Amino acid sequence: MKLSSIHHIAIIVSDIEKAREFYVQKLGFEVIRENNRAERDVVDVHVGCAGRLPREIFAEKNSPQRVNRPEACGLRHLAFRVESVEETVKELKSLGIECEPVRFDTYTKDKMTFFHDPDGLPIEIHE
Repeated sequence: MKLSSIHHIAIIVSDIEKAREFYVQKLGFEVIRENNRAERDVVDVHVGCAGRLPREIFAEKNSPQRVNRPEACGLRHLAFRVESVEETVKELKSLGIECEPVRFDTYTKDKMTFFHDPDGLPIEIHE
């Protein structure tokens, strides 16, 4: 078997409108399509970022909260490459999104930090 690349990342959110505002309005993702899965009472929104690696955002009713971030089994965090961590932190702050202090990756020495989506999913920005 040869896996060529990641096709997409799927996350479950508690409120599709809050997630849409966060990922589309604040982070600048573009909506690719939206599916209303009436048989499961689920809405999923596919969003993309610069034409790369789509994300599916599922609104699942009554989904359990994240157990322990980020060390619970499952998705640990999403990470995005940025040109400047400091500039991105300033942009996020202007949108009302607080970031952790900027630090350096232990191995690569690249600048990095984290912030969280409305459901507490950690999101990393990395130079």
